[in-house]
Amino acid sequence: MGLGVDRILVTGAAALLFAAAFLLGGRVHPMQVFLRDRRSSLSFGAGVSAAYVFVHLVPELHSVRDSFTAAVSVPLRYEGMGIFYLALVGFLVFYGLDHLRSHLKGSGEEGKIDAAFSLEIGGFAAYICLMAYLLVHNLEKSEVSVGFFAGTMALHFLSVDHSLAEEHGAAYRRIGRFVLAGASVAGWGLGLLFALPQYVLALLVAFISGAVIMNSAIMELPSDRDGRFLPFLAGGLIYGLILLPLR
Repeated sequence: MGLGVDRILVTGAAALLFAAAFLLGGRVHPMQVFLRDRRSSLSFGAGVSAAYVFVHLVPELHSVRDSFTAAVSVPLRYEGMGIFYLALVGFLVFYGLDHLRSHLKGSGEEGKIDAAFSLEIGGFAAYICLMAYLLVHNLEKSEVSVGFFAGTMALHFLSVDHSLAEEHGAAYRRIGRFVLAGASVAGWGLGLLFALPQYVLALLVAFISGAVIMNSAIMELPSDRDGRFLPFLAGGLIYGLILLPLR
């Protein structure tokens, strides 16, 4: 089934919003009216991302499991429980990438910092490309769900942008942010060009759910980050309450 014009325009605007989070992220101060410093705004956005994961994405995995079992024509062992395992895989893959990046950068050998930069930017480019693809083809079809997904992930990407800029400095500002902005548009373009089978979409949603959990933690929770606890807490609790009646 072809995509309607409205769907193309809405998802295209969302993909541009993703790209803007990287191209303009260093100059954007979301929620400036309520929070004085930009870092508090980013922490609030990270809390919003965490709420989206636990109140929306995690419950959605049950629907994803049903969609997966319905789309596969052969009997499945454990009745599709592999969906939850794949979410764990997404979590562990991005934990592994962060651990490997830390090892490469901490080795002190010449060229290792470049390897760490390439690894991290490559991993996040794939992550963002997949997110943008899911704007176009997702298990949820309503424009409202696309809007919530796009707004939440844009806030999440502001935290990603801030963290990568702190980690890699000039290299990120010169190269990395353009790669990630391009990945946003490329993922959307791939979504326009072809649609994956329903069971593959279910697998991708499961994987990305675990990845979002891990990346939200990487960006905000470790003790060496400069996160703000109270804005993070407020973002999670307030947005969680907003999402509750929408389930």
